[in-house]
Amino acid sequence: MACMKLGSKTDAFQRQGQAWFCTTGLPSDIVVEVGEMSFHLHKFPLLSRSGVMERLIAESSEEEEEGCVIKLPGIPGGSRTFELVAKFCYGVKLELTSSNVVYLRCAAEHLEMTENYGEGNLISQSEIFLNQVVLRNWKDSIKALQTCDDILPQAEQLNITNRCIESLAVKANTDPNLFGWPIMERSGPMQSPGGSLLWNGISMGARARNSSSDWWYDDVSSLSLPLYKRLIAAMELRGVRQEILSGSIMYYSKKFLPGLNRRQGTSESSSRLAPAPPSEEDQKLLLEEIDRLLPMQKGLVSTKFLFGLLRTAMILRASTSCMSNLERRIGMQLDQATLEDLLMPNFSYSMETLYNVDCVQRILEHFLALDQLTGGASPCSIDDGRLIGSPSLTPITMVAKLIDGYLAEVAPDVNLKLPKFQLLAAAVPDYARPLDDGLYRAIDIYLKSHPWLADSDREQLCRLIDCQKLSLEACTHAAQNERLPLRIIVQVLFFEQLQLRTSIAGCFLVSDNLDGSRQLRSGLVGSTEGGGGGGGWATAVRENQVLKVGMDSMRMRVSELEKECSNMRQEIEKLGKGKVGSGSGSRSSSGAWEGVSKKLGFKIRSQMCSAQEGSVSNQINNGGGGGGKIEKGKEKLRKQKKI
Repeated sequence: MACMKLGSKTDAFQRQGQAWFCTTGLPSDIVVEVGEMSFHLHKFPLLSRSGVMERLIAESSEEEEEGCVIKLPGIPGGSRTFELVAKFCYGVKLELTSSNVVYLRCAAEHLEMTENYGEGNLISQSEIFLNQVVLRNWKDSIKALQTCDDILPQAEQLNITNRCIESLAVKANTDPNLFGWPIMERSGPMQSPGGSLLWNGISMGARARNSSSDWWYDDVSSLSLPLYKRLIAAMELRGVRQEILSGSIMYYSKKFLPGLNRRQGTSESSSRLAPAPPSEEDQKLLLEEIDRLLPMQKGLVSTKFLFGLLRTAMILRASTSCMSNLERRIGMQLDQATLEDLLMPNFSYSMETLYNVDCVQRILEHFLALDQLTGGASPCSIDDGRLIGSPSLTPITMVAKLIDGYLAEVAPDVNLKLPKFQLLAAAVPDYARPLDDGLYRAIDIYLKSHPWLADSDREQLCRLIDCQKLSLEACTHAAQNERLPLRIIVQVLFFEQLQLRTSIAGCFLVSDNLDGSRQLRSGLVGSTEGGGGGGGWATAVRENQVLKVGMDSMRMRVSELEKECSNMRQEIEKLGKGKVGSGSGSRSSSGAWEGVSKKLGFKIRSQMCSAQEGSVSNQINNGGGGGGKIEKGKEKLRKQKKI
């Protein structure tokens, strides 16, 4: 720490309880009372250096003939600072440091210790030290600014606070090796590998730290919130980048808001002696100020940190505007969030649900509103598991997947009402979900956890699922899911059949291409005999065999689906006969099936769900000539069922 010694006499002051005595051989003729401390001094050293003391001594001498008692209640820094001032008046050696220079400068101004009362008086000495030593050094400027808090009105009047802030703002955007003490590492023991770092010939016992943009975060976090806000504003005017300022604000928040560190475990801050946490009211005020300091710009602050602020705001009952701003900030970058971030407990007194679903709903609305303003996205499609569409689809597709995962997590909550669950599920646009597997899983969990739902509610909820966007695995599960309404199951079976037929047609097309190229390949093999051409033909044969195995399995699946449709048709016909009665016998079973088909919302030909031999096999035989294998597969399936 920088210091400067003033005076040449030895210390002649002694303290006895709440009193200071000057042992110069002469009895004291004046008593100066500062707070609870009394100083027994002599008039001449004081009046020769201070204009205020000169007037007060003169006034006291006229009023009292015996003893001279002077009270100084408003001196900056109190009795401790006046002790240093008194020693300076007596010519005792005085060390000016960054920790006391602000007190001494303000006290000297208060006592009018100008050059009119002696050359090299305390005002000029402290001002020189402040300008030429303290303000040129980062660490000393920080310490001086910290002391301004105690005597802020006097420091503001002398412009000391602004000078310290400006000095720090300039240095924050400068290489730390160009000024002041070397910056040390905050992490790890302060050891010097291979040799100590020297500063003015003194071994520091530490290693120099590679300068980076966050080297000053820990230092400025020791400032009070009002001074810290002014420093950040000054740095912004000086051109410090927004991402660097945001990093400092995050560091400052984590230091004074304990709730932000509860999920981080042991860190470098926890290894130190952490200061006592402020009160809840102070934390609430700090959080609201942090919200005002943070720039409203995407990507400058991590989404996890914003969620931490939002949780803390809920716990501390922060203002509505503060929580609304935090939700808006999160909504701007919701695509960067994780499922763990969204699982915010419900801190309301009602405790209606376990998780705060309403908050997630508002955050999603902010994201969708911003997505619309930025142009949104057009519908997309899936090709071999890859997303086909505009690159701008990626964020909203990630959000759709995130919301589907969140719905699956909150679905088991028995207190979660259907309208709230349905509103959140429907808020995601259709084009944002390339597949509806995640939505189907969430709805299935909700139906399982809420078995008391009416059939109409179940059907209304399941309408959110687009059966055409379910994968084959999801279709297989849904076709056997007893919790789903009958209408949805039939739709799933219908679209699964279409997918399988399309897949088989594609396989036949590939097979025909392979068969057509077989002669060409064999000709090539013959022409290149002995030249290594047989390897390509062997590979083609293996690929053809793999395709045929896949086609056989899909044919078996189509056969099973046809039988399931046939059984369902028979059940529906029985229900129709039971309701119609004997008087309506003219109505045929095919008519009943067509009526049900119309109610289900799509046209299904009786041939599609027919159990007759060859309803699908004939088409397969016409396309690929594999009827014999299909018949063998059906025969095996019948034997297995009989067993």
